[in-house]
Amino acid sequence: MKGQSGPDFSILADKAFQKLYQNPDDCISYSQSLLISDQNPEHRVVLQNIISQAYAMKGDYVQSVNIYSQKDDTKEKENQSFFIQAAGDYNLADQYQNLDLYSQSQRIITGILADNKLLKGDNPRMNAITAKLYQLQAINFGINRNLNEALESLGKSDRYLGPHNQENQILEIENRIFKASYLLRQNKQEEAKHLLESTLLLAEKNTDYYFLQALVYENLSRYYFLKEDYDKASEILEKGLSRIESLPYNQLKARIYESLSRNFFALHHDEKYHQYNKLYTELRTQLDSNTKEGIRYIVKLVETNQINNLEFQKQKQTKKVLLISAGIITIILSLLIYFLMLRSSHKDLKKQSEFFQKQKEQELKTGPKPSEEINSGNKTSEKDPNKISKEKEDEILQKLEEWEKQQRYLDKSMSLSVLSSQMGVNTKYLSEVINSSKGKNFNSYINELRINHIARLLRTDPVYLNYKVSYLAEYSGFSSHSAFTTVFKSVTGMSPNIYIREISKNSAS
Repeated sequence: MKGQSGPDFSILADKAFQKLYQNPDDCISYSQSLLISDQNPEHRVVLQNIISQAYAMKGDYVQSVNIYSQKDDTKEKENQSFFIQAAGDYNLADQYQNLDLYSQSQRIITGILADNKLLKGDNPRMNAITAKLYQLQAINFGINRNLNEALESLGKSDRYLGPHNQENQILEIENRIFKASYLLRQNKQEEAKHLLESTLLLAEKNTDYYFLQALVYENLSRYYFLKEDYDKASEILEKGLSRIESLPYNQLKARIYESLSRNFFALHHDEKYHQYNKLYTELRTQLDSNTKEGIRYIVKLVETNQINNLEFQKQKQTKKVLLISAGIITIILSLLIYFLMLRSSHKDLKKQSEFFQKQKEQELKTGPKPSEEINSGNKTSEKDPNKISKEKEDEILQKLEEWEKQQRYLDKSMSLSVLSSQMGVNTKYLSEVINSSKGKNFNSYINELRINHIARLLRTDPVYLNYKVSYLAEYSGFSSHSAFTTVFKSVTGMSPNIYIREISKNSAS
């Protein structure tokens, strides 16, 4: 009933962990087969953590959280080993990080690492958990642009790794990649390049560690991008993509697609730019939807388990109950607020909330929804034969929607006549539909699309915060720096430099 013996299970678990970096689907299948036959509680939590990570690598956050929640429901929770408790807390912190809830993740990590029992360093399995926790902490610091703290946490993570198994070697390779990424962001480019090239040799020694190889290539391409060697950067990215193109590493694939589109844009290679930008947009939309569902699911999970958690804490310590209950309530409120902000506008910067709310209010004030406008336009058309027909307006609106999804408004040469020619629509009809359905003329319409696009990139990808305003202007389709600045201020109420400064300040706080 206790399942495999200790040494045997360590070998099997190590193999399961290796499969995380080879093929997530194979990892899930293999780990679930072990889980069925093993009733040892510590073994089960190890396997559940691996399966949960595999789903997260695929971008299936609901299933990842669901696996985490399937813990053994024992009435004697106080008898659980410290390892089970630490492994469960690590998994929860990892879940929050996967859902971009970094403050909640960091709160859990800080609490666990404050326990001296975790830091003794006399148990290989506990050491692996500790190394992973410090790695998560480093990633959280990196997200908040605390790069020195991030590098320090990676150093602590390395100290808990030994040559015991493949898991430790994989974690060491990951730490080297993250370190190189932070060095790049500190403008220590040559040091980062040297580290990535040596790490690539380690990753390719195990020819089937496809995820690690692609991750190294993706980071190495950033070095060449910063050097403005876009051909080399694109070549490296396509090598990385070839490692995982047939595998469901959707988060990493999305990053590679976005980087490829950025490089081909810089190279003025329109065909490949649109190819990879379309792939990125489609995959990013799917992942964003999965993130929303994952947040909903984890909020429900926290609410469902709240009473049980409180009862469990009462059995241990009344004072601790008060602290933990306050923490749980804070987490729930934070999650609910975050979800509402994410659902309405994907905005996570407090100092920009007034601007985002103003945008939402302006959208509400622009008039009826497209469908309502179509109906009203139809009534008018019945009275005025010179008006565009309802069927034609429907057709033009459908084409505009598809055009927006393809982000072709970023084309610098885009104009009303060019767009009407591409759509095969009369210029007068197209202008009339834009004015009536969008509430603005063509120039205002396309400029607002461009500004909203670049504003979203600045919020969601820290790399863009390092670019010059002139590059952002060119990337978003404007003919000049001054035109971009003028339109940006008219749409957002602030200049690009102030907007970037506020985002950077909010990320660092």
